[in-house]
Amino acid sequence: MKFTKEGIDRLPNDKPVVYKIMNEQGKNIYTGVAKRGRIEDRLAEHLPRAKDRIPGGSKVQVTQKPSIADAQRSERGIIARSKPMHNKRGK
Repeated sequence: MKFTKEGIDRLPNDKPVVYKIMNEQGKNIYTGVAKRGRIEDRLAEHLPRAKDRIPGGSKVQVTQKPSIADAQRSERGIIARSKPMHNKRGK
């Protein structure tokens, strides 16, 4: 899905998710979690000119999880493996 307002509006919103913001080359540059019903809000915070923008993002990959705890575990594993450049150290 494209990392734009229009792309974000089409994402599933009924379960907690883990999302990865990717650059043009398909490299994960940021990984985050959104609670059920919050994916649009969370990703909008990372768009250009937003308060928590992630520069260089061109697409987003979203994986739904059964619970927020599962999403958080998955997020930690992804960050440990891929070490995205925009995730803070120690997360």
